[in-house]
Amino acid sequence: MPEDEYAWLPRSSILTFEEMERLVRVFAGLGVTKVRLTGGEPLLRHDVASLVRRISAVPGVGDLAMTTNGLLLRRHAESLKAAGLGRLTISLDTLRPERALEFARTDRHADILDGIRAARDAGFTGTKLNSVVIRGYNDDEIDALLEFARREGVEVRFIEYMDVGGATRWSMAQVVTRDEILDRVARTQGTVEALPSAGAAPADRFRLADGTTFGIIASTTAPFCRDCDRSRITADGTWLLCLYAGDGLDLREALRGGADDGTIRSMIEAGWRARTDRGAEQRLAMPNREVLYQLDALRRDPHREMHTRGG
Repeated sequence: MPEDEYAWLPRSSILTFEEMERLVRVFAGLGVTKVRLTGGEPLLRHDVASLVRRISAVPGVGDLAMTTNGLLLRRHAESLKAAGLGRLTISLDTLRPERALEFARTDRHADILDGIRAARDAGFTGTKLNSVVIRGYNDDEIDALLEFARREGVEVRFIEYMDVGGATRWSMAQVVTRDEILDRVARTQGTVEALPSAGAAPADRFRLADGTTFGIIASTTAPFCRDCDRSRITADGTWLLCLYAGDGLDLREALRGGADDGTIRSMIEAGWRARTDRGAEQRLAMPNREVLYQLDALRRDPHREMHTRGG
């Protein structure tokens, strides 16, 4: 979650569904096949199922997914499935309600668990749980989260705590590394088998003797910058080529300034070819790695917060 006081983007700056669909069509024309709706929290957007329906109908989009905190999923799961959403990733950092109140500032922990079950009831398969592991906060829940995922028929992905914008209290000492997570799982669950890599996917996947699978995203200690094929468009149309990027390309200005699809396509092609972003690798190489942005910098530029750029 962002700090208690942060800047909301003005409503007029937010892309319309028509603008989002148009951008997806341009990107799909350039070969993009996977689209993910994230946030912030995408289920807060009014009539989000309509956006899903629009994007799922774009030729070339073969994989449409959403990352959500799950609080509103019981209400929306069926309509999202009917609209063409293919997959869900649900954030769940803890199984303890008091920790959810402290960490995510919500007293609706039960609604998150209900949302996970609602996804299953609506017919979603391949659902993932994203769990950011932080030393001293929830690193004692690795086994419990793994068992919960096993019981609910979903796959948990443990994520190393990243020093991205908004993590103003981050320190390397809080990072529970991939190797530590694997060691803890092996000590309690037995043999851990590494599964073959799935292209440029961010998670390394593993399997236990009983067939249970889980993933680890080790962006902090083992960056995958050289294999990364992802980019992000913020809600107000800023195109970011890296989660750590300080700046991006304003596509909203082109959309609303009368640029045709060919012009926007050329802008995207030029930006992608010129990209040099290696944010996670650069952070790893720093001898004295401190937080990326202080509070005053985040308040001056809300685009650097994870709730605006889509973690």
